[in-house]
Amino acid sequence: MSFTSLLSTKIVRAASIADAAFDAVVLVGSQESVTQFGAIKQVSAIAPVVDKFLKLHNGAFHSTSLVQVDSSVVPSGRLILAGTGHVSRDYDDVRRYQAAARKGIELALSAGVKSPLLVTLPNSRFPNAELVAALGALTPVYTPLNVREEENKQKLHQLGLLAVGESDTSSQLEKLVAAYDASFTVCRDVGETGPERMAPPRVAEYVQGAFANGNIKVTVVDDQSVILKDFPLMAAVNRAANAVKEHQARLIRLEYVGEGETQDTFFVVGKGVTIDTGGCDLKTGGHMFGMCRDKYGSAVVGGFFKAIDVLKPKNIKAVGYMCMVRNSIGSRAYTCDEVITSRSGKRIHIYNTDAEGRLTMLDPLTLAKEEALKAKNPHLFTVATLTGHEVLSYGYYAAIMDNGPAKASGWARKVQEVGDEFGQPIEISRLHPEDFAFHLAECEQADLRQGNTKPSVATLRGHQTPAAFLQMASRIDEHGTDSSHPLKYTHIDMGGCEGDHPSVSFPNPLVTLVAGLVLPHV
Repeated sequence: MSFTSLLSTKIVRAASIADAAFDAVVLVGSQESVTQFGAIKQVSAIAPVVDKFLKLHNGAFHSTSLVQVDSSVVPSGRLILAGTGHVSRDYDDVRRYQAAARKGIELALSAGVKSPLLVTLPNSRFPNAELVAALGALTPVYTPLNVREEENKQKLHQLGLLAVGESDTSSQLEKLVAAYDASFTVCRDVGETGPERMAPPRVAEYVQGAFANGNIKVTVVDDQSVILKDFPLMAAVNRAANAVKEHQARLIRLEYVGEGETQDTFFVVGKGVTIDTGGCDLKTGGHMFGMCRDKYGSAVVGGFFKAIDVLKPKNIKAVGYMCMVRNSIGSRAYTCDEVITSRSGKRIHIYNTDAEGRLTMLDPLTLAKEEALKAKNPHLFTVATLTGHEVLSYGYYAAIMDNGPAKASGWARKVQEVGDEFGQPIEISRLHPEDFAFHLAECEQADLRQGNTKPSVATLRGHQTPAAFLQMASRIDEHGTDSSHPLKYTHIDMGGCEGDHPSVSFPNPLVTLVAGLVLPHV
């Protein structure tokens, strides 16, 4: 699978709005900037048309419209005005550019445009507006994997980018857009595609193809006896599914070693439940709909490494684990009241088989912790669509929870600022003593209890306690700020931040993770 095959469309840089290679210009701008853009050399020729449009619309620029322009200015004669509305109020953020560009391209597609030129007016308050707009523009251009495999088609011939800003992002706009687009494709292909096409073995095959001849080393653990021995809780979740060969578990390891001396090492473990029935604690009342996206944590891991593959950051090492299982129900399904000894030696009492995500990631996280103890400046992450409680708490935003060493490094605050700058805000959630006490075993059989018998939405601090559980069960809690070997660890609960199924997702928090961890090394 080539790099170009992972792009939604060919991405090219244009020299001017008069480039005849494009059959429409999509102009994205804010209410505040559009009246001043005549002073911008690259787009000043269309200022009269925009002025006329503003007079007809009482100065408002918050909608999307197709207008005619003289072909001597824009050869196609088609100009799509995609207004963001106001962006100067305290609560406005750069995502208004993302939404405006998406609507502009949607209109272009409906008008039969095949080669649009995207132009985003710069805004000093939002230096990454051009990149954010481009990522929004590519959202409706994505074609689902199954459609591509059957019809081999793309919605656009090309997307042109005319950079008119002066930020660092503008100077490398096409490179960043292409890297993000490829990473989005990997993420969406894995995360959105149905549970049979993306059953664990086929996820492994897809990932091997997506990284073939690249910069990422891919290793797949497919021997079920090895998974049972080394990752017993992951094996337990997949026990019922193992009866079907096509549904057997896979642990996919991704590794990247950048050029130069390693300064930072990242270990990223993703939940990869290809379909979540809830197991013996069966989901009912239609709540299984959309559970093909319960593998979105692993999908983000795959997308993260694709961005690394393309951008080739220096001085970092990155290791990813995609924990691919299927939480099926059947005669061999794991069930409540079981006590299972984890890789770390901690005995885990199962209370609720629908709290399978933390179990799936636990043993690979323990392995990553073992590796981290020998690594240079390590930081461990778990990434998961883990709880409904997170959705109720924060809506369509991911939540990050740092342990002591990660908090001391200031990472959460830094990455939150990065998320704001790149149009993918992330919320900070904190851990407290009661989160750890909650998971202490209630009987002598076990060391820890996996959870309780209630869904997370009916549990106090329902999205915070799993982060405590993962630390305790992997023994990361033994490497806090008071230890001789502290380890930074961050749990990211994605909830439903990728958007509503079955609409095309906007990979979240992929943009923020790449911007925060990878771009500083590019």
